[in-house]
Amino acid sequence: MKSSEFNWGPALFLIIYQTILLVSMPFIFYYAPPSWGMIAVSIILLYMTGLSITAGYHRLYAHRSYKTNKFVEAIVLFFGTMASQGSVLRWGFDHRLHHAHVDTDEDPYSIQKGFWYAHCLWILKKPRKIDPKVVPDLMKNKMVQFQHKYYKYLMILTNVIATLFVGWLLNDYWGAFFYACWIRLFALHHFTWFINSLAHTWGDKPFCQEQSAVNNFVISLLTFGEGYHNFHHTFANDYRNGIRWYHFDPTKWLIWSLNKIGFAHALKQMDPLTIKKKMVIERKRLLLDRVCDLWYVKKDELESKVSELSDRLMNEFAQFNQLKELYKAAKRSHEWEILNELKQEITVLKRNLKQDWRDWSILSKSIMRMKPLNV
Repeated sequence: MKSSEFNWGPALFLIIYQTILLVSMPFIFYYAPPSWGMIAVSIILLYMTGLSITAGYHRLYAHRSYKTNKFVEAIVLFFGTMASQGSVLRWGFDHRLHHAHVDTDEDPYSIQKGFWYAHCLWILKKPRKIDPKVVPDLMKNKMVQFQHKYYKYLMILTNVIATLFVGWLLNDYWGAFFYACWIRLFALHHFTWFINSLAHTWGDKPFCQEQSAVNNFVISLLTFGEGYHNFHHTFANDYRNGIRWYHFDPTKWLIWSLNKIGFAHALKQMDPLTIKKKMVIERKRLLLDRVCDLWYVKKDELESKVSELSDRLMNEFAQFNQLKELYKAAKRSHEWEILNELKQEITVLKRNLKQDWRDWSILSKSIMRMKPLNV
Protein backbone atom coordinates (compact mmCIF):
# COMPACT_ATOMS: atom_id res chain seq x y z
CA MET A 1 0.00 0.00 0.00
CA LYS A 2 1.34 3.43 -0.98
CA SER A 3 1.88 5.98 1.81
CA SER A 4 -0.54 8.32 0.03
CA GLU A 5 -3.25 5.65 0.38
CA PHE A 6 -2.65 5.08 4.10
CA ASN A 7 -5.51 6.21 6.35
CA TRP A 8 -3.26 7.70 9.03
CA GLY A 9 -5.78 9.01 11.59
CA PRO A 10 -8.05 5.96 12.14
CA ALA A 11 -5.14 3.57 11.56
CA LEU A 12 -2.95 5.09 14.27
CA PHE A 13 -5.89 5.29 16.67
CA LEU A 14 -6.78 1.61 16.23
CA ILE A 15 -3.19 0.34 16.26
CA ILE A 16 -2.07 2.37 19.30
CA TYR A 17 -5.09 1.81 21.54
CA GLN A 18 -5.24 -1.94 20.84
CA THR A 19 -1.50 -2.46 21.27
CA ILE A 20 -1.42 -0.61 24.57
CA LEU A 21 -4.53 -2.43 25.77
CA LEU A 22 -3.20 -5.91 24.93
CA VAL A 23 0.09 -5.18 26.68
CA SER A 24 -1.52 -3.67 29.78
CA MET A 25 -4.53 -5.98 30.07
CA PRO A 26 -2.85 -8.60 32.32
CA PHE A 27 -1.76 -5.85 34.72
CA ILE A 28 -5.23 -4.25 34.65
CA PHE A 29 -6.93 -7.53 35.56
CA TYR A 30 -4.35 -8.29 38.25
CA TYR A 31 -4.07 -4.91 39.97
CA ALA A 32 -7.57 -3.53 39.25
CA PRO A 33 -10.00 -6.44 38.87
CA PRO A 34 -13.51 -5.30 37.96
CA SER A 35 -16.42 -5.49 40.37
CA TRP A 36 -19.56 -7.34 39.37
CA GLY A 37 -21.27 -3.98 38.97
CA MET A 38 -18.57 -2.79 36.58
CA ILE A 39 -18.84 -5.99 34.54
CA ALA A 40 -22.63 -5.61 34.32
CA VAL A 41 -22.50 -1.93 33.33
CA SER A 42 -19.78 -2.60 30.73
CA ILE A 43 -21.84 -5.37 29.15
CA ILE A 44 -24.91 -3.11 29.09
CA LEU A 45 -22.89 -0.38 27.37
CA LEU A 46 -21.47 -2.96 24.97
CA TYR A 47 -24.98 -3.96 23.95
CA MET A 48 -26.30 -0.39 23.76
CA THR A 49 -23.46 0.68 21.47
CA GLY A 50 -23.50 -2.58 19.51
CA LEU A 51 -27.24 -2.51 18.91
CA SER A 52 -26.98 1.13 17.86
CA ILE A 53 -24.65 -0.04 15.10
CA THR A 54 -26.72 -3.06 14.01
CA ALA A 55 -30.22 -1.62 14.49
CA GLY A 56 -29.22 1.96 13.68
CA TYR A 57 -26.24 2.29 11.36
CA HIS A 58 -26.96 -1.01 9.59
CA ARG A 59 -30.66 -1.81 9.37
CA LEU A 60 -32.12 1.69 9.78
CA TYR A 61 -29.71 3.90 7.84
CA ALA A 62 -27.77 1.63 5.46
CA HIS A 63 -30.70 -0.58 4.40
CA ARG A 64 -33.77 1.46 5.40
CA SER A 65 -35.46 -1.75 6.57
CA TYR A 66 -37.74 0.22 8.91
CA LYS A 67 -38.58 3.80 9.89
CA THR A 68 -38.55 5.48 13.28
CA ASN A 69 -38.92 8.87 14.92
CA LYS A 70 -36.34 11.54 15.76
CA PHE A 71 -36.23 10.53 19.41
CA VAL A 72 -35.07 6.99 18.60
CA GLU A 73 -32.71 8.39 15.95
CA ALA A 74 -31.11 10.66 18.55
CA ILE A 75 -30.52 7.71 20.92
CA VAL A 76 -29.13 5.57 18.10
CA LEU A 77 -26.80 8.35 16.98
CA PHE A 78 -25.58 9.00 20.53
CA PHE A 79 -24.63 5.39 21.28
CA GLY A 80 -23.59 4.70 17.68
CA THR A 81 -21.14 7.60 17.91
CA MET A 82 -19.86 6.14 21.19
CA ALA A 83 -19.11 2.90 19.29
CA SER A 84 -16.29 4.75 17.47
CA GLN A 85 -16.89 3.19 14.07
CA GLY A 86 -17.19 6.35 11.99
CA SER A 87 -20.16 8.50 11.10
CA VAL A 88 -23.44 7.11 9.80
CA LEU A 89 -22.79 8.77 6.43
CA ARG A 90 -19.37 7.14 6.00
CA TRP A 91 -20.52 3.79 7.42
CA GLY A 92 -23.66 3.69 5.28
CA PHE A 93 -21.79 4.66 2.11
CA ASP A 94 -19.17 1.93 2.57
CA HIS A 95 -21.78 -0.66 3.45
CA ARG A 96 -23.94 0.05 0.42
CA LEU A 97 -20.85 -0.32 -1.76
CA HIS A 98 -20.15 -3.63 0.00
CA HIS A 99 -23.57 -4.99 -0.95
CA ALA A 100 -23.48 -3.60 -4.49
CA HIS A 101 -20.01 -5.01 -5.23
CA VAL A 102 -19.62 -7.88 -2.76
CA ASP A 103 -16.55 -10.10 -3.32
CA THR A 104 -15.09 -7.79 -5.98
CA ASP A 105 -12.32 -5.17 -5.95
CA GLU A 106 -14.98 -2.49 -5.54
CA ASP A 107 -16.04 -4.05 -2.22
CA PRO A 108 -14.47 -1.86 0.53
CA TYR A 109 -13.84 -4.88 2.76
CA SER A 110 -13.81 -7.79 0.35
CA ILE A 111 -13.09 -11.21 1.87
CA GLN A 112 -11.34 -12.08 -1.43
CA LYS A 113 -8.43 -9.93 -0.25
CA GLY A 114 -7.94 -12.13 2.80
CA PHE A 115 -9.49 -12.74 6.22
CA TRP A 116 -7.54 -10.03 8.04
CA TYR A 117 -8.12 -7.49 5.31
CA ALA A 118 -11.88 -8.02 5.59
CA HIS A 119 -11.65 -8.03 9.38
CA CYS A 120 -9.80 -4.78 9.99
CA LEU A 121 -6.90 -4.07 7.60
CA TRP A 122 -9.26 -2.36 5.14
CA ILE A 123 -9.44 0.49 7.67
CA LEU A 124 -5.76 1.23 7.05
CA LYS A 125 -6.56 2.21 3.47
CA LYS A 126 -7.77 5.74 2.81
CA PRO A 127 -11.51 5.55 2.05
CA ARG A 128 -12.94 6.70 -1.23
CA LYS A 129 -14.81 9.98 -1.40
CA ILE A 130 -18.48 9.75 -0.43
CA ASP A 131 -20.70 9.84 -3.52
CA PRO A 132 -24.02 11.59 -2.71
CA LYS A 133 -25.74 9.44 -5.37
CA VAL A 134 -25.12 6.34 -3.22
CA VAL A 135 -26.55 7.90 -0.03
CA PRO A 136 -29.05 10.56 -1.17
CA ASP A 137 -31.40 9.86 1.75
CA LEU A 138 -28.61 10.26 4.31
CA MET A 139 -27.45 13.49 2.67
CA LYS A 140 -30.91 14.94 3.38
CA ASN A 141 -30.98 13.85 7.04
CA LYS A 142 -29.96 16.86 9.18
CA MET A 143 -29.11 14.76 12.24
CA VAL A 144 -26.89 12.48 10.18
CA GLN A 145 -25.19 15.47 8.57
CA PHE A 146 -24.56 17.08 11.97
CA GLN A 147 -23.02 13.87 13.30
CA HIS A 148 -20.82 13.53 10.22
CA LYS A 149 -19.60 17.12 10.40
CA TYR A 150 -18.62 16.99 14.08
CA TYR A 151 -17.99 13.25 14.37
CA LYS A 152 -14.49 13.34 15.93
CA TYR A 153 -15.57 15.69 18.69
CA LEU A 154 -18.83 13.85 19.30
CA MET A 155 -17.06 10.49 19.47
CA ILE A 156 -14.73 11.78 22.20
CA LEU A 157 -17.55 13.59 24.02
CA THR A 158 -19.94 10.60 24.13
CA ASN A 159 -17.23 8.28 25.47
CA VAL A 160 -16.14 10.84 28.08
CA ILE A 161 -19.75 11.29 29.22
CA ALA A 162 -20.24 7.50 29.50
CA THR A 163 -16.95 7.03 31.36
CA LEU A 164 -17.65 9.83 33.85
CA PHE A 165 -21.20 8.61 34.43
CA VAL A 166 -20.11 5.02 35.09
CA GLY A 167 -17.25 6.28 37.30
CA TRP A 168 -19.68 8.40 39.33
CA LEU A 169 -22.27 5.61 39.50
CA LEU A 170 -19.82 2.99 40.80
CA ASN A 171 -17.31 5.36 42.40
CA ASP A 172 -14.56 3.87 40.24
CA TYR A 173 -13.31 6.24 37.53
CA TRP A 174 -10.24 4.17 36.59
CA GLY A 175 -12.37 1.05 36.30
CA ALA A 176 -14.88 2.95 34.17
CA PHE A 177 -12.09 4.03 31.82
CA PHE A 178 -10.49 0.57 31.57
CA TYR A 179 -13.61 -1.61 31.36
CA ALA A 180 -16.66 0.47 30.38
CA CYS A 181 -14.70 2.45 27.80
CA TRP A 182 -11.40 0.89 26.70
CA ILE A 183 -12.11 -2.86 26.85
CA ARG A 184 -15.70 -2.31 25.75
CA LEU A 185 -14.46 -0.51 22.61
CA PHE A 186 -11.97 -3.28 21.88
CA ALA A 187 -14.61 -6.02 22.15
CA LEU A 188 -17.18 -4.06 20.15
CA HIS A 189 -14.78 -3.31 17.31
CA HIS A 190 -13.85 -6.95 16.85
CA PHE A 191 -17.44 -8.18 17.24
CA THR A 192 -18.49 -5.81 14.46
CA TRP A 193 -15.52 -6.73 12.27
CA PHE A 194 -16.46 -10.40 12.58
CA ILE A 195 -19.42 -9.60 10.31
CA ASN A 196 -17.01 -8.75 7.49
CA SER A 197 -14.57 -11.60 8.16
CA LEU A 198 -16.04 -14.65 9.96
CA ALA A 199 -19.52 -14.13 8.50
CA HIS A 200 -17.94 -14.40 5.04
CA THR A 201 -15.84 -17.45 5.92
CA TRP A 202 -17.36 -19.98 8.33
CA GLY A 203 -20.90 -21.32 7.89
CA ASP A 204 -23.45 -22.55 5.37
CA LYS A 205 -25.22 -20.90 2.42
CA PRO A 206 -28.89 -21.90 2.32
CA PHE A 207 -30.05 -18.83 0.36
CA CYS A 208 -27.24 -17.98 -2.08
CA GLN A 209 -24.28 -20.15 -3.10
CA GLU A 210 -22.55 -17.56 -5.30
CA GLN A 211 -21.69 -15.05 -2.56
CA SER A 212 -19.20 -15.56 0.25
CA ALA A 213 -21.66 -14.54 2.99
CA VAL A 214 -22.63 -17.42 5.29
CA ASN A 215 -25.11 -18.24 8.05
CA ASN A 216 -23.62 -19.17 11.42
CA PHE A 217 -25.40 -19.30 14.78
CA VAL A 218 -22.16 -18.92 16.76
CA ILE A 219 -21.26 -15.71 14.92
CA SER A 220 -24.71 -14.31 15.67
CA LEU A 221 -23.93 -14.58 19.39
CA LEU A 222 -20.95 -12.26 18.93
CA THR A 223 -22.51 -9.83 16.45
CA PHE A 224 -25.87 -8.99 18.06
CA GLY A 225 -27.74 -11.21 15.60
CA GLU A 226 -25.84 -10.36 12.41
CA GLY A 227 -24.51 -13.91 11.98
CA TYR A 228 -27.26 -15.00 9.56
CA HIS A 229 -25.35 -13.20 6.86
CA ASN A 230 -26.22 -15.36 3.88
CA PHE A 231 -29.89 -14.51 4.39
CA HIS A 232 -29.02 -10.84 4.83
CA HIS A 233 -27.04 -10.63 1.58
CA THR A 234 -29.88 -12.37 -0.27
CA PHE A 235 -32.68 -10.24 1.24
CA ALA A 236 -30.81 -7.15 2.41
CA ASN A 237 -33.86 -4.96 3.10
CA ASP A 238 -35.50 -7.38 5.54
CA TYR A 239 -35.37 -5.95 9.08
CA ARG A 240 -34.46 -9.43 10.34
CA ASN A 241 -31.30 -11.49 9.97
CA GLY A 242 -32.50 -14.53 11.89
CA ILE A 243 -35.90 -15.45 10.46
CA ARG A 244 -36.71 -18.42 12.73
CA TRP A 245 -38.08 -17.93 16.24
CA TYR A 246 -35.03 -19.69 17.70
CA HIS A 247 -32.47 -17.60 15.79
CA PHE A 248 -30.47 -15.36 18.11
CA ASP A 249 -31.13 -11.88 16.73
CA PRO A 250 -31.48 -9.25 19.49
CA THR A 251 -31.44 -6.52 16.83
CA LYS A 252 -34.59 -8.02 15.31
CA TRP A 253 -36.21 -8.25 18.73
CA LEU A 254 -35.36 -4.62 19.46
CA ILE A 255 -36.87 -3.36 16.19
CA TRP A 256 -39.95 -5.57 16.68
CA SER A 257 -40.38 -4.22 20.23
CA LEU A 258 -40.04 -0.62 19.04
CA ASN A 259 -42.74 -1.34 16.48
CA LYS A 260 -45.10 -2.74 19.12
CA ILE A 261 -44.84 0.42 21.26
CA GLY A 262 -45.22 2.72 18.27
CA PHE A 263 -41.57 3.83 17.99
CA ALA A 264 -40.88 2.02 14.69
CA HIS A 265 -42.99 1.43 11.60
CA ALA A 266 -42.84 0.30 7.97
CA LEU A 267 -40.86 -2.81 8.89
CA LYS A 268 -39.74 -4.56 5.71
CA GLN A 269 -40.10 -8.34 5.75
CA MET A 270 -39.63 -10.73 2.88
CA ASP A 271 -42.59 -12.95 2.00
CA PRO A 272 -42.09 -16.47 3.48
CA LEU A 273 -42.88 -18.17 0.16
CA THR A 274 -40.26 -16.08 -1.63
CA ILE A 275 -37.72 -17.14 0.98
CA LYS A 276 -38.63 -20.81 0.58
CA LYS A 277 -38.55 -20.48 -3.20
CA LYS A 278 -35.00 -19.14 -3.04
CA MET A 279 -34.00 -21.93 -0.65
CA VAL A 280 -35.34 -24.59 -3.04
CA ILE A 281 -33.47 -23.09 -6.00
CA GLU A 282 -30.17 -22.98 -4.12
CA ARG A 283 -30.60 -26.39 -2.50
CA LYS A 284 -31.54 -28.04 -5.78
CA ARG A 285 -28.30 -26.81 -7.35
CA LEU A 286 -26.29 -28.03 -4.38
CA LEU A 287 -28.01 -31.45 -4.29
CA LEU A 288 -27.49 -32.09 -8.00
CA ASP A 289 -23.81 -31.22 -7.63
CA ARG A 290 -23.54 -33.62 -4.69
CA VAL A 291 -25.24 -36.43 -6.63
CA CYS A 292 -22.68 -36.01 -9.42
CA ASP A 293 -19.93 -36.84 -6.91
CA LEU A 294 -21.61 -40.07 -5.78
CA TRP A 295 -20.58 -42.96 -7.98
CA TYR A 296 -22.00 -45.68 -5.73
CA VAL A 297 -25.70 -44.65 -6.05
CA LYS A 298 -28.26 -44.57 -8.87
CA LYS A 299 -27.66 -41.00 -10.01
CA ASP A 300 -30.55 -40.86 -12.49
CA GLU A 301 -33.03 -41.92 -9.82
CA LEU A 302 -31.80 -39.36 -7.29
CA GLU A 303 -31.62 -36.57 -9.87
CA SER A 304 -35.16 -37.37 -10.93
CA LYS A 305 -36.42 -37.21 -7.33
CA VAL A 306 -34.68 -33.86 -6.70
CA SER A 307 -36.00 -32.31 -9.92
CA GLU A 308 -39.51 -33.70 -9.53
CA LEU A 309 -39.95 -32.58 -5.93
CA SER A 310 -38.36 -29.16 -6.45
CA ASP A 311 -40.51 -28.51 -9.54
CA ARG A 312 -43.63 -29.53 -7.63
CA LEU A 313 -42.75 -27.12 -4.83
CA MET A 314 -42.13 -24.28 -7.28
CA ASN A 315 -45.51 -24.91 -8.91
CA GLU A 316 -47.21 -24.93 -5.51
CA PHE A 317 -45.55 -21.63 -4.58
CA ALA A 318 -46.86 -20.11 -7.81
CA GLN A 319 -50.35 -21.54 -7.22
CA PHE A 320 -50.40 -20.19 -3.67
CA ASN A 321 -49.52 -16.67 -4.81
CA GLN A 322 -52.18 -16.86 -7.52
CA LEU A 323 -54.85 -18.04 -5.07
CA LYS A 324 -53.83 -15.32 -2.62
CA GLU A 325 -54.37 -12.62 -5.26
CA LEU A 326 -57.73 -14.14 -6.26
CA TYR A 327 -58.74 -14.22 -2.60
CA LYS A 328 -57.91 -10.53 -2.15
CA ALA A 329 -59.88 -9.61 -5.28
CA ALA A 330 -62.90 -11.66 -4.18
CA LYS A 331 -62.78 -10.09 -0.73
CA ARG A 332 -62.73 -6.57 -2.19
CA SER A 333 -65.75 -7.34 -4.38
CA HIS A 334 -67.61 -9.21 -1.56
CA GLU A 335 -67.97 -12.45 -3.56
CA TRP A 336 -68.59 -14.66 -0.54
CA GLU A 337 -69.21 -17.94 -2.41
CA ILE A 338 -65.95 -17.61 -4.32
CA LEU A 339 -64.20 -16.72 -1.07
CA ASN A 340 -65.32 -19.98 0.55
CA GLU A 341 -64.14 -21.99 -2.45
CA LEU A 342 -60.80 -20.24 -2.44
CA LYS A 343 -60.41 -20.88 1.31
CA GLN A 344 -60.86 -24.60 0.72
CA GLU A 345 -58.36 -24.60 -2.15
CA ILE A 346 -55.82 -22.70 -0.06
CA THR A 347 -56.28 -25.11 2.85
CA VAL A 348 -55.64 -28.12 0.60
CA LEU A 349 -52.66 -26.42 -1.04
CA LYS A 350 -51.16 -25.56 2.36
CA ARG A 351 -51.46 -29.19 3.41
CA ASN A 352 -49.76 -30.39 0.22
CA LEU A 353 -47.06 -27.74 0.57
CA LYS A 354 -46.35 -28.76 4.14
CA GLN A 355 -45.99 -32.42 3.16
CA ASP A 356 -43.85 -31.70 0.10
CA TRP A 357 -41.63 -29.37 2.12
CA ARG A 358 -41.17 -32.12 4.71
CA ASP A 359 -40.30 -34.63 1.95
CA TRP A 360 -37.88 -32.11 0.42
CA SER A 361 -36.13 -31.63 3.75
CA ILE A 362 -35.81 -35.39 4.27
CA LEU A 363 -34.48 -35.95 0.74
CA SER A 364 -32.07 -33.04 1.09
CA LYS A 365 -30.66 -34.26 4.39
CA SER A 366 -30.28 -37.83 3.13
CA ILE A 367 -28.30 -36.73 0.05
CA MET A 368 -26.11 -34.30 1.99
CA ARG A 369 -25.21 -37.10 4.44
CA MET A 370 -23.85 -39.19 1.59
CA LYS A 371 -20.09 -38.89 1.27
CA PRO A 372 -18.11 -39.44 -1.92
CA LEU A 373 -15.96 -42.56 -1.58
CA ASN A 374 -12.30 -42.59 -2.60
CA VAL A 375 -11.67 -44.84 -5.56
